[in-house]
Amino acid sequence: MAENKQRFSKEANKTYTYKDADSLLANLGDLTEIVNHHLSNQVSRLSELDDYYLGNNRTILNGDRRKEEHMADHRATHNHARYVSQFIVGYLTGSPIEVMHNEQKVQDTISYINDINNADAINSELTLDCSVYGRAYELIFRSQDDETRFTLLSPLETFVIYDDTVEQKAIAGIRHRTLLIDGENTLIVEVYTNSKIYTYHANEDGSDYKLVDEKAHYFDGVPINEYQNNRFRQGDFENVLNLIDLYDASQSDLANYSQDLQDAMLVIKGRLDLMGDNVDPVQRAKEMKQANILYMEPEMGTDGKEDNVDARYIYKQYDVAGMEAYKTRLTNDIHKFTNVPNMNDEKFAGTQSGESMKYKLFGLEQVRASKERYFKRSMKNRYRLINNIMATGSELPKDTLNNISIEFTPNFPKNTKEQIDIFNSLGGEVSNETALSLLPYEIDIEAEKKCLSEEQENRRQTSSYMDVES
Repeated sequence: MAENKQRFSKEANKTYTYKDADSLLANLGDLTEIVNHHLSNQVSRLSELDDYYLGNNRTILNGDRRKEEHMADHRATHNHARYVSQFIVGYLTGSPIEVMHNEQKVQDTISYINDINNADAINSELTLDCSVYGRAYELIFRSQDDETRFTLLSPLETFVIYDDTVEQKAIAGIRHRTLLIDGENTLIVEVYTNSKIYTYHANEDGSDYKLVDEKAHYFDGVPINEYQNNRFRQGDFENVLNLIDLYDASQSDLANYSQDLQDAMLVIKGRLDLMGDNVDPVQRAKEMKQANILYMEPEMGTDGKEDNVDARYIYKQYDVAGMEAYKTRLTNDIHKFTNVPNMNDEKFAGTQSGESMKYKLFGLEQVRASKERYFKRSMKNRYRLINNIMATGSELPKDTLNNISIEFTPNFPKNTKEQIDIFNSLGGEVSNETALSLLPYEIDIEAEKKCLSEEQENRRQTSSYMDVES
């Protein structure tokens, strides 16, 4: 049976489901099994994706690559993963996400909540985690200052369990980590349900769960909120990891070739002039090499004539031009399959119209639209939970934040010259108000209309005065 070359098993990205939270807490064996499954089957995938984002590309850095120990063994890593994720995150959240409500008082409350939580930064980090791991998590909580806060959680330590209905509603959020307590490594597992937070301590191997704390919260929902990158919870560079490995290998081989070329083997065909019977031929060859001179005597052939002499280096022949073309194809494929444009591509650079730029970013636009839909869904759940606890304290009427609108603005380079040319070309074809609205930057249209009216009135008065004078 052929070896399975699949990088990650289906278990590595499995969504956890259970009947309900009460049944789960009543069967600690099942909770233990789910947590242990996450630790043994899912954390390894998340950790590998984390390594690639940080430039610690595992395939090139691990294992033996050269059969001969004395040969060069360079391991060149290339951080395509970071390039892909940072480009997408910058495109999606480089311009802050706007959360709006049509009532000013409610809008002020939203703005205050976002300000104290540094929401723009949190949103960007959540988007980055989605890009890297395919999922992201935040915890909504009430601070010691009695303020509603939300913060980022690590996907390597967090997951959500959903019910087994078609709606798949969250029934519990799990956060686990290992800490040193009383000199022993202890697995701490926090279970967040719709109404309570349960804290368990267990052995490092995930056995013998003991309830050490239980307290209520008032979010009326699971306060660990999951964000998904897409339906499959796949990261943005996850499907090109093998291509990244191939690029690393080809560049490393080229570096090794360059190093080995300097250590090529010298082949001597003929007889060195050793100048004495007791001279070591190897030592004599080294001395000649250092002097940049190689004095050789031909051997006598069987026919009494002198044979040819020759000295040359031998080394593995390498198709450098072919390898460069191969790396270019790999680079193009990485960008193609992640829908991220190669900004170093000469075809992409230079002066281009806004429309042509949009076509080059068309694939990324489709990715953006999908990511936005998933992100908005989780953001609305965030503000629903915030509304629930604020309603408990009479800070905000219940369901008020159900009517928020969330807007993303792609961080797209604007071709201002092109838009101004369009504006100028519309003279006489549209009203001044419409023409002004087409400008790419903010402008107070009413104030501008007033200025235009005043200028026209001044010109009329000046014209009338000149007529009287004449």
